[in-house]
Amino acid sequence: MTVPGALDLPQNASDMDESHDLALLQLGQYLQAEDYRFVTVTPLSHQRVNQREENRVAQDLRGIFGWSRPFENGLLPPDTLEALLDSGVIRARAGMWVSDVRWSSLDDALFVHSSFPTVAHDSVFFGPDTYRFAQAIEAHLSTSTHTIRTAVDIGCGSGVGAILIAKARRHANVLAVDINPTALRFTAVNASLAGTENVSAWHSDILASTTGEFDLIVANPPYMQDTQQRAYRHGGDQLGSELSVRILAQAIDRLAPGGSVLLYTGAPSVGGVDLFLQQAHGLIERADLAWSYREMDPDVFGEELETDTYKEAERIAAVVLTVTRLN
Repeated sequence: MTVPGALDLPQNASDMDESHDLALLQLGQYLQAEDYRFVTVTPLSHQRVNQREENRVAQDLRGIFGWSRPFENGLLPPDTLEALLDSGVIRARAGMWVSDVRWSSLDDALFVHSSFPTVAHDSVFFGPDTYRFAQAIEAHLSTSTHTIRTAVDIGCGSGVGAILIAKARRHANVLAVDINPTALRFTAVNASLAGTENVSAWHSDILASTTGEFDLIVANPPYMQDTQQRAYRHGGDQLGSELSVRILAQAIDRLAPGGSVLLYTGAPSVGGVDLFLQQAHGLIERADLAWSYREMDPDVFGEELETDTYKEAERIAAVVLTVTRLN
């Protein structure tokens, strides 16, 4: 990363991508100057709030870039609107304008991600899971005494994990990896906006394109079994826990002595059995590993229990598994 105001995009980014993402960076700087704040809620809550008659059209920056509502002329400075239209960040819809991205706040940082609703296969998700993931990382960093020289955020999405680590450990080399080019570009924008010069965005299927060992590996993978198999949401079979188990297996093998894997994911329960932990046991019950496991929320995405896919599930919990390689 270079200084804020410049972008170090992934190598496969095109000139059009660079123009688009430079406009995003400048938009982020504008929102920072306007003291913009927005907490992103669940898709269902977002839908319910936007369905209220008074919320059909945006009235302020939060309406445009948080709630993804259409807006009319006058809410943005003319030169800002023109630049965003030219770069494709904003487009016309039904006689008004609409943003193709959202901006969410986390502590003192802003993160760009996909607009609502997130229906495209390359959507970049940010929501309540992201806030819980951030809390888990911050808790780990506040108690860990292990020196972090190298770290990686697997399936980085908007780059929250990588950026939090990079801000807390300024001398660490932090990778943000994903198979989604849009996620990598958004991560580059967010890292540059945050001033984290020690973050690099790389295309990788889990850790396949990386080398060496890591002192800290974090991941917040998709954990739903999605019938449409959208990349930002689909966690594979076993009611969405397959991908989390695959990430865990690869991550454990790449830990440096004293290093840790922090995996935030969903754990579906069937007949009182935690399907994720049941599969993870075979990987973590080793003499050279220590591990801890806790539920951050016992019941998330309860609406999924009404679908055929989850008809046998009792609940889906949000969990954190931390595995440390002993010295």
